[in-house]
Amino acid sequence: MACMIPASINEVSAAWLGEVLGTNIDTINVTQIGQGVGLMGDIFRVELSGSDSAPASVVVKLPSSFEENRQQGVDLGMFDAEVRFYNELAPAVDVGLPGVFLADIKSGTADFVVVMEDLSNLTMVDQYKGMNVEQATAAVRVLAHIHSVWWDKAQTPELEWIPAMTGPRIEFVDQMLAQIYPLYAEGFAKYLPEGGLEIYERFAGNYLSVNKTLAARSPWTIAHQDYRVENLMFGPPGSGQVVVLDWQGIGRGPGMYDVGYILGGSMEVELRREHEKALVQAYVDQLAELGIEGYDFDKAWADYALSHLMGGLATSMVTGGTMDLSNERGLQLVSTMSSRHVTAALDHDGMNLLEQAIASAL
Repeated sequence: MACMIPASINEVSAAWLGEVLGTNIDTINVTQIGQGVGLMGDIFRVELSGSDSAPASVVVKLPSSFEENRQQGVDLGMFDAEVRFYNELAPAVDVGLPGVFLADIKSGTADFVVVMEDLSNLTMVDQYKGMNVEQATAAVRVLAHIHSVWWDKAQTPELEWIPAMTGPRIEFVDQMLAQIYPLYAEGFAKYLPEGGLEIYERFAGNYLSVNKTLAARSPWTIAHQDYRVENLMFGPPGSGQVVVLDWQGIGRGPGMYDVGYILGGSMEVELRREHEKALVQAYVDQLAELGIEGYDFDKAWADYALSHLMGGLATSMVTGGTMDLSNERGLQLVSTMSSRHVTAALDHDGMNLLEQAIASAL
């Protein structure tokens, strides 16, 4: 479909949405939603009227209104990646993804648009409060289902447009971590448990080494790489339904990256400690049910331990080291993420694992 890409929400009209949806729409009502920390896009709920065939509302995602976010999205290829994911890869996944009416981009720019189903009937969980065990179980099961589609199939030429977890994008972030560590430490050291700051200091500049260690021993798939609870929508209790949003940061590498990221950062510490073995087992069991062989609990548990030295620490540092510390909600979220992620690393002998990864990369 050759619809114009709107420059802003002001160019999203009833006529334009009617063209996207293939129907006539009389009027629309627009409300911005999803404002928060680190968003690479502006998101709007648009109510529609005047059509019997159109949904009552849709969600429209456009580039962030902040120039720095737009430029970062272009530099890291994030906008192109999400559009290509929805158009080329999502059709192979039969659970866990939103219905998308349009995903389009002027490649290499921040000019993009995604029109998807409105999921406001589902529940979003505040990351500060964290998931309960039922939600965490559903989250790792749907993650395993998505990972299974490309399990041990991601190192192929046709998927090389997706950044590898051992490639230039991680190198770029790794260099950034080394530069921003002093600012991060100044703002967040007081929120960390004993030994936590030492892990962040050693991790800065060695993110790539950890990724390479895990990537060398674990099967590759397509990972979300920002698999946290605020990118998920949950169905009613008991349904097991989870819809995964925000596919801008996809990468090729071990799936356990995502498991460690969500359990380490999106659960309260004591709840994670009590249930993480059962949750990793649920992930492994779901893979096995879908025909994945050779990835047993012992392998997964070893990978899970190392995964706590990856995306969670990096995201905490990048967000915390570049954010406005007067943003009260953002400060609360990043301090919570930082403490949870590094506590998970400490719980799994993180400093020793980190030193081993650094040594193996030399």
